[in-house]
Amino acid sequence: MSSEELDQARVEPHHDRDATNAATNLGTLVRDWRERALLTQEQLAERAGLNVRTIRRLENGGLRRPRSASVRLLVDALDLDQAEAESLAGAATGTPRQATQPARADPAPDGRTVTLEPSTVAPRQLPAKVAGFAGRDAHLRRLDGFLPAETGDETTAMTIAAIAGSAGVGKTSLAVYWAHRAAHRFPDGQLYVDLRGFDPGGSAMHPAEALRGFLDAQGVPPERVPASTDAQAALYRSRMAGRRILVVLDNARDADQVRPLLPGGGTCLVLVTSRTPLSGLIVAEGARPLIVDVFTSAEAHQMLSRRLGPRRTATEPEAVAEIITRCAHLPLALAVVAARAATRPGFPLIQFATELRVTRGGLDALSGSDARADLRSVFSWSSRALSPPAARLFRFLGTRPGPDISTAAAASLAALPLHEVRVLLTELADAYLVIEHAPNRYTFHALLLAHAAEIAQEHDTGAERHASTQRVLDHYLHTGFAAAALLNPQRTEVVPASPQAGVQPEEITDYTAAMDWFTAEHRVLLAATEHAARGGFDQHAWQLAWVLSGFLDRRGHWEDWIRCQHTALDAARRLGDRRLEARAHRGLGRANSRVGRADDAYLHYSQALELYQQVDDLAGLARTHTNLALLLEQTQSYPDALNHARQSLRIHRNLDDGVGHANALNTVGWCYALVGDYRQTLTYCRDAIVLHKEINDRDGEAATWDTLGYAHHHLGDHRQAATCYHAAIRLYRELGDRYFESVSLIHLGDLNDLAGDPRTARNNWQRARHILSKLGHPAADDVRARLLGKATATPSATSR
Repeated sequence: MSSEELDQARVEPHHDRDATNAATNLGTLVRDWRERALLTQEQLAERAGLNVRTIRRLENGGLRRPRSASVRLLVDALDLDQAEAESLAGAATGTPRQATQPARADPAPDGRTVTLEPSTVAPRQLPAKVAGFAGRDAHLRRLDGFLPAETGDETTAMTIAAIAGSAGVGKTSLAVYWAHRAAHRFPDGQLYVDLRGFDPGGSAMHPAEALRGFLDAQGVPPERVPASTDAQAALYRSRMAGRRILVVLDNARDADQVRPLLPGGGTCLVLVTSRTPLSGLIVAEGARPLIVDVFTSAEAHQMLSRRLGPRRTATEPEAVAEIITRCAHLPLALAVVAARAATRPGFPLIQFATELRVTRGGLDALSGSDARADLRSVFSWSSRALSPPAARLFRFLGTRPGPDISTAAAASLAALPLHEVRVLLTELADAYLVIEHAPNRYTFHALLLAHAAEIAQEHDTGAERHASTQRVLDHYLHTGFAAAALLNPQRTEVVPASPQAGVQPEEITDYTAAMDWFTAEHRVLLAATEHAARGGFDQHAWQLAWVLSGFLDRRGHWEDWIRCQHTALDAARRLGDRRLEARAHRGLGRANSRVGRADDAYLHYSQALELYQQVDDLAGLARTHTNLALLLEQTQSYPDALNHARQSLRIHRNLDDGVGHANALNTVGWCYALVGDYRQTLTYCRDAIVLHKEINDRDGEAATWDTLGYAHHHLGDHRQAATCYHAAIRLYRELGDRYFESVSLIHLGDLNDLAGDPRTARNNWQRARHILSKLGHPAADDVRARLLGKATATPSATSR
């Protein structure tokens, strides 16, 4: 084609204006202009973002009425001027069109002025790449899976990734880092806007402002932007149709702020970050949720190493570990510390760890003049957006004990009905100020806890904070008291005072429910015991320790038992109550005996005996003698053990204490077995069984069945011994008492071995060793020796 013909073609290309031949003319136009642009059909399809099959059908007349969006894409891809664009549009609709008012004018090759549509711009709006980005491999892979297919078209559903998480968790860093990594997949550009959803000034961006920015980035003149938001959104969608553009909507407040900014077709991908879960966007627009949590320890180490250098972090591993812990694995907090350390290269890292340790919850060390890098400011942007009732609950949660809180406990904490608290907790969870990590159980990291406690001091009076603490302690005490009574109905030493107004103890209906409640709450109860002691609630402290002791013993949490008994002992001393002090010493004796610390146990039992004598508490005195008898078994001081057992029984015969009396009978029987008088064992333990059954003491009954089994075993009545052992094992298993189940399994294994059944013996020993190993009990080594054939059965192998 000559230059003269080419000039002519740019003004008036070959085509038949007869509407009946529109399809043929359309194909001719597309082919002529494609050849003029020196493009193949495949190249034109790629440039326009259309399927190559669509181009072929257009050129051969098979596609008579292409979509208007496809026509516009062809106009952009072929770089048509205004007149050519009108001609192509007329051919596509079968109706010749006149040229419209031009947006700008350029000289044509022949010197005439030709009106042109504004050229399509490929925007590149992403912020700078994130330096020192670390971790998030699983999240990056998930985002990779959201990429539209290379051959995707505008008729497919648009993909929206809703990246949600708490303040400072690194949502923007993740979105921007991935956007840069995937930018090559979006040749038509990348759009970015900070919607300021949680701006400290409260000035969240209106969608119209964001739309104007996006349209301007695509070359739309200001005078062509419509006035209404709906019209702007329509123009925006038209400009985006069929183009491969990545849209990043950062820091969105809610779904309504996002919806006008969504493209219409499936060739685009939208990333939205928010401190709310954007549930409406997930439900109505099919957004894919991607929840971002704090760093793992490995990710936190990787981040600090990249920002401070691997040599510096490797030199002080303990300081690095403390910094990560004190920063609660929160990326923003770690970034603040890393920035301070980077600007002070000569400072040891332990200096920054110490600063975090000694300041209020670490927040003082993580504050600064830049609001976006000040943890207090960042957290406050979220907490200030809450409704007043939710904000009040959030503040009270900052004063509660333990690693998490149930919905029921939160209701007592806030003195609100359960259904109202559920709504408020949902609001807090939607703001990622709390996390529902298990059904009806909520937690938040240490820095948010410090923030909540800090603003509670600013907004709530000391009396209000004191009352909320007492309510939650009352909740745990009264619910725990009911649960403890179901585990062991004979324990009646404690009667808590009535709970405060607004407290709603949970209903625990049976033994299984009680064990389930303790299993879920025992870490919280341990923390509540210490929290009560620190806050001046000493009565709650020792009573909570009492509530916990039965469960901790049953499940083998003996170190926890020792810890909370020390808390109870300190509380009793502050209260000046020697009876409570004696009870705490006795508890410490029992817990220490379980872990084989016989000397410590003996010391605490001796102190308990002295204090019980001072206050003339005969029941406590008698029970401590029982405990001493069982302790002396561990050192094989069997005559001394029998002496203490007899003293206990002598005192109990004159007391109205059925449980203590029955246990004393069994203990005397056991001590007679230790000295080899098995007939006396049967005499005392048969009386004990009758009494245990009368008072429904299943713990004592199980222990007595084990003693009877041991006596029959050594008297040669193997069948009766096996029956007794199996009765003990069944009861211990029902009670969830893993330790004493293992004791009876060992005894049964010894019986099996003596009876010439080594296979069954090994099975029972294996079961006992498995239990003891899980409990971390040293008796597991004794059982291992049995399994290796290197030990003979002795009654002191485990402590009853």
